[in-house]
Amino acid sequence: MKSKILFILALLFGLMFANAGLNKFLNYMPMPEEMSEALLKDFQAMMEISWLLPLVGLAELIGGILVIIPKTRALGALIILPVMVGILLVNTVVDTSGFVIALGLAIILGWIMYENRHKYRPIFQ
Repeated sequence: MKSKILFILALLFGLMFANAGLNKFLNYMPMPEEMSEALLKDFQAMMEISWLLPLVGLAELIGGILVIIPKTRALGALIILPVMVGILLVNTVVDTSGFVIALGLAIILGWIMYENRHKYRPIFQ
């Protein structure tokens, strides 16, 4: 039962990140109209660095696809980890309106990484 729940959560998590990554290239989802001043300034600063959003989008797309596939889930989680840290930081420091969703995603990512901890052991030896 636990593996089925993890699979469903990993599937939804991966699809969400793959969608967010694709949106950075295709711009099919509109920006929210009500954004705080601080969040808007941060987003504009990120757009000043022309290669940053495509890099984040590529990481989200590749990581999301890899998280969906059980065999490559551990690698996908590692790819998404720095993006997730950035999402958490933005939602704790800049604008806390999306903190609950960011925390939920971070918990799912933590569970995915915990379940694949045996694959990470060689990194730390």
